[in-house]
Amino acid sequence: MQAYGAYIYKTVYAVLHSPHDAEDVTQEVLLLIYRSLPNYRMDGLKTWITRIAVNRAIDFKRSKARRPEQLMEQDAVEGQQTEYEAEGMLNALPAPAAESIALRAEELRYIHAKVDELPDHYREVIHAFYIEEKTYEQIAVETGLERKSVESRLYRARNWMRQHWRKEDFE
Repeated sequence: MQAYGAYIYKTVYAVLHSPHDAEDVTQEVLLLIYRSLPNYRMDGLKTWITRIAVNRAIDFKRSKARRPEQLMEQDAVEGQQTEYEAEGMLNALPAPAAESIALRAEELRYIHAKVDELPDHYREVIHAFYIEEKTYEQIAVETGLERKSVESRLYRARNWMRQHWRKEDFE
């Protein structure tokens, strides 16, 4: 514990990004390591400890992500709420802020403007595939191209975008 406690904490914290949760999981990991020592095969102690710590942190993160649903269901049962009351609780969640809606709209306008800069033969397939979310087959039927030609154009269009656009423009 003294030799690897701080190391385990840092490892767990890197996964969870929460000091309180990292402390709890570190304690669990230390107990798990102690209980698992008879199974240790004497090769790479630090690697073995790290693997246990990371796996436990990931498990904790997954279980924490599921908890809000479980708590809501439990509250509904304990408070004997009807379906309609539970739905009312869901509808009471805050709507997205006007600022985030405006930013998203501006971002979409920018993306559409960038797509409009593409050469015509690329713009058509990019717009159909990414914006209209059509399949290769649908695009092929609409454009009169073979499916392989649609795939090729999408591939070439992506290469064209990589060469002509900067990643920073979209961050």
